[in-house]
Amino acid sequence: MSVSLWYYGQMKVLMISSDRKVFEKGSAVRSRILEYGGLADELHVIVFAKRSSGFRDETISPNIFLYPTNSLGKFFHVPAAIIRAVILKRQGVTIDVVTTQDPFEAGLVGYFVARIFSARLHIQIHTDFLSPYFARESLLNRARVTIAKFLIPKAGALRVVSERIKNSLFINGYKLPATTILPIFVKVQQNKKITPSENLRKKYPQFDFHILAASRFSREKNIQSVINAMRLVVNAHPKTGLIIVGSGHEESQLRKLVVELGLEENVVFEGWQSDLFAHYRTADLFILSSYYEGYGMTVAESIALGCPVVMTDVGCAGTVVRDKNNGLIVPVGDTPALAYAMGRVVSGKVKFDVTTPKLTTKEEYLAAYRKSWEDVLV
Repeated sequence: MSVSLWYYGQMKVLMISSDRKVFEKGSAVRSRILEYGGLADELHVIVFAKRSSGFRDETISPNIFLYPTNSLGKFFHVPAAIIRAVILKRQGVTIDVVTTQDPFEAGLVGYFVARIFSARLHIQIHTDFLSPYFARESLLNRARVTIAKFLIPKAGALRVVSERIKNSLFINGYKLPATTILPIFVKVQQNKKITPSENLRKKYPQFDFHILAASRFSREKNIQSVINAMRLVVNAHPKTGLIIVGSGHEESQLRKLVVELGLEENVVFEGWQSDLFAHYRTADLFILSSYYEGYGMTVAESIALGCPVVMTDVGCAGTVVRDKNNGLIVPVGDTPALAYAMGRVVSGKVKFDVTTPKLTTKEEYLAAYRKSWEDVLV
């Protein structure tokens, strides 16, 4: 689909982002920005980036402009981004809407930048920051909750990625502006061919049942809970295998845990994979054990490709995954409950009806995205 097909007209937008992959030609992030640029007259993107990264200002289409902050370090991203905005203002750039990728550091920049340009503030929320697990994770996250509580009432409109986040804001007493529930866009190729080397059942024939987990290895993903649960599952079903896809700073600890539990023959680390189509298609079960999620794109992809899910009660649990229908939902942080649910599926005691859900088309997604920007101007 060409960008011109999605050109809507007169709106000048400034986006505050922390995703440096936008500078990588051919990346999914850059492709999304090109699509978003088709929704506005001009799209300016200020990106948190260290000076050592070597990024430069870049025009990636006639109406899309990228500006790295070139900060001395991550603690300087906020003032550096504000300074970049001041420079743009002095250069004669005008802005109607400032949109931020989160209600935290990017949101704080957006608040000041919107005032600089006399523009309206649009905030996107991708994380369930009101989950108690979010604040417990770090002092920084507790500070982020405080920032979000200040910023959200200042916004002219919100975009949240799940009904759970909107409900959480409402329950906690937030007075919400116009709020769009717009999940992350999920694109699934239903008929893609799978080679034998990609087929988990052929790749790991030693397993009778293949369980898949895929995420970055960070604290909130709670991958250690899946590994601990596997010890209980393997006791009853020795030929069950867990294939873990991902990478992150906790990898060494996770590998050590596997060894400590004697699960070297049942747990495989595959590293980061950019395309999980074959994994979803040939796994018998997908596991998500997070302490909190905004949505859970891997869950939606898994269900769309016919793989049932066992997940903690986070993100899209209850909407995309319906308990005892196309998956099982367990309490957050409850490893025995996770193991019990996994065991029920492995033993065949529970059956699922995993039919492909109606997915939002790219046209519908972009129209809703544009509408969320427009709401801030009403």
